[in-house]
Amino acid sequence: MNLDLTGKSALVCGSSQGIGKACAIELASLGASVTLFSRNQQALELVKQELDTTKGQKHEVLVADFSQPEQVNQVICGAIANGATYDILINNTGGPAPGPANEASVHAFTDAFQLHLISNHYLVQALIPHMKSTGFGRIINVISTSVKQPLPNLGVSNTIRGAVASWAKTLANELGPFGITVNNVLPGATATARLDAIIAGKAKKQNITIEQATELEKSHIPMRRFALPEEFAAAAAFLASPSAGYITGINLPVDGGRTSSL
Repeated sequence: MNLDLTGKSALVCGSSQGIGKACAIELASLGASVTLFSRNQQALELVKQELDTTKGQKHEVLVADFSQPEQVNQVICGAIANGATYDILINNTGGPAPGPANEASVHAFTDAFQLHLISNHYLVQALIPHMKSTGFGRIINVISTSVKQPLPNLGVSNTIRGAVASWAKTLANELGPFGITVNNVLPGATATARLDAIIAGKAKKQNITIEQATELEKSHIPMRRFALPEEFAAAAAFLASPSAGYITGINLPVDGGRTSSL
C-alpha cells in the first residue's frame, strides 16, 4: 500500500492541538511538508518542533482567526503569492458551543457558517489551481458524526456540519475529473480538550461527577472507550495518500461504532 507522501505539501487547519495536531504529526511522519494553520502562533511553533524532518520536509506556520474568513483568505492568498503550494488540505476547526437548536440565536448559526463553511471555501478556492495543475489533490474535512445522526444538545453544530458535508459532496463531483478527492472524516468521542469540556458540561447539567459522566459517555460506544487523536489521524492520512485515489465524496466515521446508522 502506497502511503508515501514524500514531496507532497499539506495545509492542516486547527493544528495547534487535538485532532489537527495529530493529523499534522501523522502526515509529516509519512513524508509530507506540513504548514500548520490556526490563530495561536505560539502553540503552532511548539507543534512544529514535533514534526518529522527526516525525509527533508520543510514545515511552516500560518496564523489567522477562522472566525474571520476574510483574514483566512488574505493569509492563504499571501502565502500562495509568495510561492507556497499545497497538495493536501485538512479543514478542521473547533465546533460551535453546545445547546439546543431552538434556543440558539440567529448569530450563532451565521457565526458558525462563517467559521466552518466560508473559511473552508476560501481555502479550497485558493488551493485548487495548483491541485488541478498537478492532477493530484486531497481535501479532507473534519466534521462530525452528526451528519449521519444528529447529536443531542449540539443544535448549531448539527446544522452547520450538515451544510459542510453537502458542500463537500458537491465539490467531490466537480473536482473528481481533475484527480482531486474530497472526503469528510467524522470523529466520534475523541480524547481532546473539547470532549473534556462537553463531559464537564453534561456532568454539571445532570448533577453527577465528571467520572460518572465519562463512564456514561463510554457506555454508548460499542468499543467502550474514547478514540485517541492519533487513531483519527491515521484515517485522515490514509485518505490523503496515493492509495486512496479512488475514494471520494464519502463520510467516514471514526467513532468506535457509536453511530447507529449505516
